[in-house]
Amino acid sequence: MIEEILAEYGVLIASLVCLIVGALVFINKKPPTVLPKTEFELFPLIKKEVLSHDVAKFTFGLPDGHVLGLPTGQHVALRFKDTDGKTHQRSYTPVTDNSTIGEFSLVVKIYKGNVHPKFPEGGKMSQHLDSLKIGDMMEIKGPKGHMEYQSGGKFSVKPLGKPKEDRQSNQIIMIAGGTGITPMLQEHRPWLILSFCVSAEDDILVREELESLQKEFHGRFSLHYTLDRPPASWKYSSGFITKEMIERHCLFHNSCKATQVFICGPPPMVKFACKPNLEELGFTEKEMVVF
Repeated sequence: MIEEILAEYGVLIASLVCLIVGALVFINKKPPTVLPKTEFELFPLIKKEVLSHDVAKFTFGLPDGHVLGLPTGQHVALRFKDTDGKTHQRSYTPVTDNSTIGEFSLVVKIYKGNVHPKFPEGGKMSQHLDSLKIGDMMEIKGPKGHMEYQSGGKFSVKPLGKPKEDRQSNQIIMIAGGTGITPMLQEHRPWLILSFCVSAEDDILVREELESLQKEFHGRFSLHYTLDRPPASWKYSSGFITKEMIERHCLFHNSCKATQVFICGPPPMVKFACKPNLEELGFTEKEMVVF
């Protein structure tokens, strides 16, 4: 009798162990990824959200249950062929991460024709994206990029024509201009300072998300803006990035020690405003990453 009871309990315990192990495997199982793709593949536009007069969020669908699988710090390439048969390609960084299942989103500034005298035709890719209707397909592949963030402040950088470098820092300054904010959204780890530069207050992209991060990581994530054309009641900075602006709003403990700087924005901003002022403050090429 006792042996029968013990046998029954043994079967029950074994069954429970199998159920628990099975549940843990299911919980820890990561969703399948779409990337990497070495060749362009078609993905459908499933949603479009207008964020401002010249900025929109484009969401593309992925196979059921899949995530994009883009490494942090990398981007995807988009391609299309115009009516003349000419191919156009451009890289973008999604504002969604690998916790988003079944879709990914891009925030894109639309450069329309006949607006800027130096670029009468506007941006070919951004205008094409703006013309897409829900259900239209877009050619996409990836990942691309020379920087990849791992975890715990560790990341790798592959400068053009140079060997890959492994770096580590728990203090990161980010300086973004315009749509250069999108790569920074992937990097919102603790102990960050972000300076965001745009022309006018209405041009601040994903402002609600940025300020929500500042509240969530209070004391570990600091946010500062500078505008070319600030309103009268503006409480942040105005004008181009200066040495004094970086010194006052970006440095950790008034020092450049043990700090990495991520920069993304228009080439003139990077070349004339960011790098020279950072170098004056003591930063070297080994402490800067330009997207």
